[in-house]
Amino acid sequence: MRRRLAEGLAVLLSVASLGAGAASGPHSSEAAKVAKPQVIKTSGQPGNSKQRKSNPYQVGTASWYGQYFQGKETASGEPFDMQDFTAAHLTIPLGTFVKVTNLRNGRTVVVRINDRGPVVDGRIIDLSYNAARALGFSERGLQQVRLDLIRPMTMAELRPVANLQ
Repeated sequence: MRRRLAEGLAVLLSVASLGAGAASGPHSSEAAKVAKPQVIKTSGQPGNSKQRKSNPYQVGTASWYGQYFQGKETASGEPFDMQDFTAAHLTIPLGTFVKVTNLRNGRTVVVRINDRGPVVDGRIIDLSYNAARALGFSERGLQQVRLDLIRPMTMAELRPVANLQ
């Protein structure tokens, strides 16, 4: 499973780098829609020993929302899509990418904040159904998570480079 995920990620990055030299690349909003975040199991992966230890932005309870809100307008103005890797947070700026780690099983996804919430006290983030499913808690409804903000420089590495001709 891990090997298949690693191979898939390598293919995705190879294809993205080939598209970097195209005559007209996608706009940044299109690039964000094309590149779906991958589920990454953080424990035991080689190369993690050199990563800086950082304090989490927030630790607490996450919930998810899905079909009832499908197609409804989010705080960012875009329609909610329960299949996208997006989330609602009360204070993180819209458009910010956040790494969400399920503290129960170690699974991690990157989501983009595009809505405001959660509206229930005691919860720190509302994830789209697909993000919760990838983290392994869509059936449970609630899960303890860790939020880490993704710096723009880190995300720039995942986007196609504009053609400078």
